[in-house]
Amino acid sequence: MKALYPEPRYVARLTFVTALASAMVLLGACSKGRSPDELLQPNSGGAMTVSESSRHAFSRPATNLTVAQRGEFFIGNAFFNSPWVVAPASAGARDGLGPLFNARSCDQCHNNDGRGQPPLTEEEQPVSLVIQFATSTPGDNNEPQADPNYGANFNPFAIGGVQAEGKVRIKHREIAGTYGDGTPYTLLAPEYLFEELAYGEMAADTKLSPRIAPAVFGSGLLEAVPEQQIMERSDPEDTDKDGISGRPNHVWDPLVNRAVLGRFGWKLNQPDIAHQTAAAFSSEIGMTTSIRPHEICTPVQTACLAAPTGGEPEISDEIFAHIVTYQRMLAVPVRRNLDAPDVKRGAQLFLDSGCESCHRATFKTGTVKDQPWLSDQTIHPFTDLLLHDMGEGLADGRADFAASGSEWRTQPLWGLGLQKTVNGHTRLLHDGRARDVSEAILWHGGEGERAKEAFRTLSKQDREALLRFIDSL
Repeated sequence: MKALYPEPRYVARLTFVTALASAMVLLGACSKGRSPDELLQPNSGGAMTVSESSRHAFSRPATNLTVAQRGEFFIGNAFFNSPWVVAPASAGARDGLGPLFNARSCDQCHNNDGRGQPPLTEEEQPVSLVIQFATSTPGDNNEPQADPNYGANFNPFAIGGVQAEGKVRIKHREIAGTYGDGTPYTLLAPEYLFEELAYGEMAADTKLSPRIAPAVFGSGLLEAVPEQQIMERSDPEDTDKDGISGRPNHVWDPLVNRAVLGRFGWKLNQPDIAHQTAAAFSSEIGMTTSIRPHEICTPVQTACLAAPTGGEPEISDEIFAHIVTYQRMLAVPVRRNLDAPDVKRGAQLFLDSGCESCHRATFKTGTVKDQPWLSDQTIHPFTDLLLHDMGEGLADGRADFAASGSEWRTQPLWGLGLQKTVNGHTRLLHDGRARDVSEAILWHGGEGERAKEAFRTLSKQDREALLRFIDSL
């Protein structure tokens, strides 16, 4: 499929248009000969599974924590949910916000530890949707290089005395299609328009990638999957000729001064929860940590550079550790309705259509030192933690370490059926363009094209059964 916006470009009033992109890989190629029983296990998080289906389903501590560990969980929870304030402040442990930022707290993006969504109107500024920038030339360690005037991502908010970077307006163009049985559907293609830019023009070769805040529950279990298990599922040359060629991303870790396996982020650009959290604090809340000790202000943002800080670093190592540990202790909600005939039928269709080729049902965590709650758990996240090429039509053109502009991480599907209950919406994909699971599937191309077509050409009854299975996750 031809890219609708193959290269970003400036438009009137200092606006910017992005390539269409998608990142939630829901379908792959065929998984023949597999039993659906593996896909119908109730305890997706192993011993870290909780019986919860309310709006707090993603925010519960693992059931296998000790009393002392639960105490650590709730300390981290307080720091994760509370807003940071401008420095200097009497609450010195909580100051240092900005000077430029997207959100004031972790929870503002990852509400109830779940998924973010794009703005509801053209005028509303994005909070849990972050627009990342990169020039066409990577750095010495193959890392993306920020826009010289606007940095690593667009910050629409600022503290007093500092001018925000500008405003972004998101418009949508409708794309019509039909299922194999003639039922019509419509997809939304977003277009990003940057206005009132405060620090000049963006570099001519700057590319952008809008990225929704992902859910954080269960991330400790994904971090605990041994690297060998992930690499065993990699097939970059498609040697088995199944049309699926998932591959890892290797990213630079400044703490060990070498490239390591990427596990988190829409393009697997972060190696662990600590790096992912430090990156979010830096570029989205504007706060420094030991991992990312430098302010995000660019040379032209003089008021930002002159603003008071909340210390060096602004988030102490002790507080940062509480926030990271909290995320490692978040449980996974139990599955639902697994005995329903249409859910069982949907599990078989999930296999037959090829979904499980990328959304692999099962991993087993390793033995994790000092984190016994994560150790030796059989889990069912429905991801392979690999990159997949989703086709030219879904590429954003923004490379991220080894990931090309058209490659995206297979998103975990656990908890997907509770998203509306927890977060009040069903928006999916890396930029939230899909309004439900069906649209997320229909956006797939590249390695997902064959499975997308399998879904599109199912009967209405079978489509509904497959969706019911996904809703049970």
